Amino acid sequence: MTTKGTPGRMVRIDDATWAAYGELCEAKGTSRADDIRRHVHAQVTAWRKMQAIERRLAKNNESTDDD
Repeated sequence: MTTKGTPGRMVRIDDATWAAYGELCEAKGTSRADDIRRHVHAQVTAWRKMQAIERRLAKNNESTDDD
């Protein structure tokens, strides 16, 4: 079941790891779903920042190549 209109996603994780992850998340005071969402958001944010840096560097290299 999904909430807030977000689509559900399916991942394959072995039972032992999933159970241990549930214990870990409970100890952290969060749910597996929330922990996964936060991880994915952090990864995407870092990736987007890296892309922006690479674009700036490429643009700077283009301008210095013109000199």
